[in-house]
Formats: sequence, C-alpha cells, structure tokens
Amino acid sequence: MTDLELSSGQGSVVVGTEQNFEEIALNRSNEIPVVVDFWAEWCAPCRQIAPLLEQICSDSAGQMLLVKVNVEEQPRLAQYFGVQSIPAVFVLRNSQIADHFAGVQPESALRAWLARFLPSPVERLLREAGALESSDPSAAETLYREALESGPREDVVRIALARFLLKQHRNSDARSLIEQLEARGFLEPEAQALRDELDLRLAAAQSGGVAQCRSALAAQPGDPVLSLQLADALGATQQFEEALELCLNVVQSCQGESREHARATMVKLFHLLGNEAELARVYRRKLATALY
Repeated sequence: MTDLELSSGQGSVVVGTEQNFEEIALNRSNEIPVVVDFWAEWCAPCRQIAPLLEQICSDSAGQMLLVKVNVEEQPRLAQYFGVQSIPAVFVLRNSQIADHFAGVQPESALRAWLARFLPSPVERLLREAGALESSDPSAAETLYREALESGPREDVVRIALARFLLKQHRNSDARSLIEQLEARGFLEPEAQALRDELDLRLAAAQSGGVAQCRSALAAQPGDPVLSLQLADALGATQQFEEALELCLNVVQSCQGESREHARATMVKLFHLLGNEAELARVYRRKLATALY
C-alpha cells in the first residue's frame, strides 16, 4: 500500500509517513479528529486493536480519520511522539495531541474514548455552513441559524454567523449579533475584530468612501480629521498600510482628541490584520515609538 493509499472505502484510514504526516495528520486535525495508531508487523496486540480502530473510524462516516504508522519504517515519527511501547494510539485535534494510550482496550471502552473527540452536532453544522458560504450562501445561512437554535456554544455560532453576514455586506444584521455578544461585558478577539470592521465600514460610509475622502484631503493637506476619515475608508477596503501610515502621521503631529482617535483607529486596524501579521507588528512598534 502506498503512503496515501486509502485502505477503507470510506476513506477513513491512511498510511502515515514522515513525508506526508504534516499534511494528512497535523493539518487535517484542524478539521476533524485524527487517530494515529503506532504499530508493527510482529506486534500481536497491534493486530488485535487495528480492526477495531479501523471499524470505529469507518463508522464515523468521515468525522474521524485513522493514520497508521509502522514504527519500524517510521522510527523518527515514533520518537517524536515519545512512543515507548506499541500499540500506541494518539488523538490529534488542532495540530495538538488531545489524548493517548498504550496497549489494547475492549471495543466498548475504545468507542467511548474516541466518541469524546467526535464533532458535536453544532460543530458539524458550522463546518457544513462554512463549506457552503461561497457556493450556496442561502444554504450556509440556514445551517448557521440552525446551529444557533441548537443552544450549546451559541456564542461561537454568533461569531461565525456575524462573520458570514459581514462577508455578505449585511452590516446591520452582523452588528445585531455583535451587540448581543457585547451585552455579556466582553468580546472575544475574533468578535472584536468584526466589531472594529463594522465601525470602519460605518465611518467610511458616513465620510463618502475612499475617492471622496482622498479628494477632500487633497484640498486640505494634513488636516487630521480628513486624514482619519480617509484612514477609515481605506481600512474598510483593506488598504491597511496606507491607512496605518495616515493614522501614524496624525499621532506624530497632533495632540488631544485627534491623536487618541488616530491611536484607537490603528488598534482597530491591528485587530483586522491579526496581531501576528507583519504589517501589524511593524506599525505597532512605530506607534509605541510615537507615543512614548
């Protein structure tokens, strides 16, 4: 069997190697639970547990993947996972080890153990909705709202639905969901980024858009109010670097309300970019230098 050949008609079992492990196991575990079975040909307990793992993963109907790793052929993978005896079974979620055990378990215990990692009905609805966002937005929204009515993890669903509605330029509907989240007294980073984008879109709409703001600033170069209006409009259209540069110029040249407005706008833009984005890091340093 080749490295990527599926040994199950359901596509639930894959052979893992050092070359393909990142793609088929680590990356895939960001979507579904990945079970990694370390085994060897000579290991009788391995032959005992293997068909149970294969059957359980096959029964999951695509909700779980089994990756089989032969420790004699892939010793560095076994060493990486700290495997000391086989069979050794690991579950990966979001590229991390969620749990593991060594040895053999009865089928009932094995099923109960693996069931802990299966996606919940709400998680399945969210994944299906996300897959349909581009091809069938109406069906995607139906699934998001079905997930919202399910109750558990409804805040996670509200964030996902607000993000979807924002992509559809349904700003008012998205803001309603964000305000429901704000009523708790806090916002998750993703929800805060959505709130910031909504604020930028509103400010851009009120100022007339990029072209009108650029024309107004050209007529009164250096005006802090007009500079920040253009920065809002640019941020709303994801022209982040120019928007940040305009804000930074206001921070460097002004005091009082204009300076604070420019600083707050830069923070919103950092949220939209993501804190780890290189552009955000560069301008965060520049902002700190300008302020202190």
